[in-house]
Amino acid sequence: MRRQRLLLSLSMGLLVLLLFLNGASGTILFARAKADPLQRADAIVVLGGEHDGREAYGLSLAEQGYATTVLLSNPYSSKDKVMLKACAPRADIEVICQPPIPSTTRGEALFTRKFADERGWKSVIVVSWRYHLPRARKIFDECFVTPGRSVILRDVPRLYPFSVAQWQYTYLYQYGGWVKAELQGPCS
Repeated sequence: MRRQRLLLSLSMGLLVLLLFLNGASGTILFARAKADPLQRADAIVVLGGEHDGREAYGLSLAEQGYATTVLLSNPYSSKDKVMLKACAPRADIEVICQPPIPSTTRGEALFTRKFADERGWKSVIVVSWRYHLPRARKIFDECFVTPGRSVILRDVPRLYPFSVAQWQYTYLYQYGGWVKAELQGPCS
């Protein structure tokens, strides 16, 4: 009985320690991730994920003159209302909606590289949420950036009023994605 209590206490203590370390390191690495200064680019690439305003933000950057082309990652269903609106043709901005293959950040970096190769793009603004910026930077640096080609990362300007459990999940998800990116290695 004593041994079971000791094991339970140690297990609970270890879990609390792991959750604390996840929260503390996640706050440092992901919640405080820095966006790059905005500058004009050849295209704006909006990564898929939550419909948290990223599509509207990417389009607004184009409307402000940061690029004339917006490439929207569209891994959603053909009936997705947000994407139907965002992908609608515009007179002043070229909007391209493309499903990434694979449907991951790596797939998005690869289709960005394909469009850049075809169109001669030298720089792109990549829009995602703040907690994804470090991993997106790693993947785009490996799969898109070359000498003479650069990426500017921007987060959607908004607050995320998450619960402690949501923060824990968000950080664990980003760590898991980072491990996956490391295991996949560089893009070919």
